[in-house]
Amino acid sequence: MNSILFLIILIPVIEIYLFIKIGAQIGALTTILLIFITAVLGVYYARYEGLNTLKAGFAQLSKQETPAYEVISGATIAFAALLLIIPGFATDVLGFFLIFPFTRKIILNKFSKKFSPKKNTKNNFIDGEFEDIDEHDVK
Repeated sequence: MNSILFLIILIPVIEIYLFIKIGAQIGALTTILLIFITAVLGVYYARYEGLNTLKAGFAQLSKQETPAYEVISGATIAFAALLLIIPGFATDVLGFFLIFPFTRKIILNKFSKKFSPKKNTKNNFIDGEFEDIDEHDVK
């Protein structure tokens, strides 16, 4: 089975399970209020972190440096805001982990190590000679 299809099925099942378990403990109305509160707080905090990341990106640009981390961090914050808007507790936990700078940096470092190019000890070049040919030499 495709892993994305598996996640599409698994995530709602986990969320429904958590809704039932948490709702049984704290009540249905409190569970619904908690979902709305986490969504609102998460979106506001995502906006705050997004603006901080944007400021840091402009600071990198003013120093004539490429704001690579800031761009990736901004995309991560946008994804975290989406996770916080989606109703559910598991997505909220993941969203808050991606929003907070300390945990976001840890997660991004893990992914950057996973997707970084492998060090190749072989030299990947071809040695050769060339000769410039002028137009009058070709005729």
